[in-house]
Amino acid sequence: MPDRRSYDDPCGIARALDVVGERWALLVVRELLLGPKRYTDLARGLPGSSPTVLSQRLRDLEAAGLVTRSGTGPPVGGRVYELTDRGRALDDVLLALGRWGSRTVQTSAGELGTDAFVLALRTTVDPARLAGWSARVELRVEEPAGTDRIALTVGDGRLSAVRGAAPGADASLAGPAAVLRPVAFGRRPLDAALAAGDLRVDGDAAVVRRLLAAVVPPVPA
Repeated sequence: MPDRRSYDDPCGIARALDVVGERWALLVVRELLLGPKRYTDLARGLPGSSPTVLSQRLRDLEAAGLVTRSGTGPPVGGRVYELTDRGRALDDVLLALGRWGSRTVQTSAGELGTDAFVLALRTTVDPARLAGWSARVELRVEEPAGTDRIALTVGDGRLSAVRGAAPGADASLAGPAAVLRPVAFGRRPLDAALAAGDLRVDGDAAVVRRLLAAVVPPVPA
């Protein structure tokens, strides 16, 4: 991008930072990993970013070939932003960065948005505990703005996720984000949340329990 300063370093890391090293750029990518979003949904997921900065980052990412704009029908509707194949190739990069960052002391008082929450789940599952089985779980995160449905898929020792319903899922787990977060990360027992009516499980509850048992929150270094 000729209008931005470059590291002018042939190293692959420097060349990558020339593209995604600007403030908020990688967090915009994070918000799009699960699927397309409207500008208003992106802004809701990145409340600390100003409209001016968010718009500029989207233009930068479009110019770099990582993000594209398109029109779409339900359930998103209207004009949306989505990752290109090159943008989606950052998935493993963000997972690795999330694992590394999760071992630093948390100082933010903010809560994880849905996309950040799902990425955190993916970075904290133990691949050894996922090995040898496959499953699909529909996660229904209930927010004031509406319910976000996420299709979680376990396979090949990996947890993947896309935005949308999961037809034929083995189970579904639904509830407010404020309850799902502590249950997912072991700060509240699932059975206690179910007994209180704070969360709901449909289908094979054993699949949900096995998935949550694979989440191993990191110990800060």
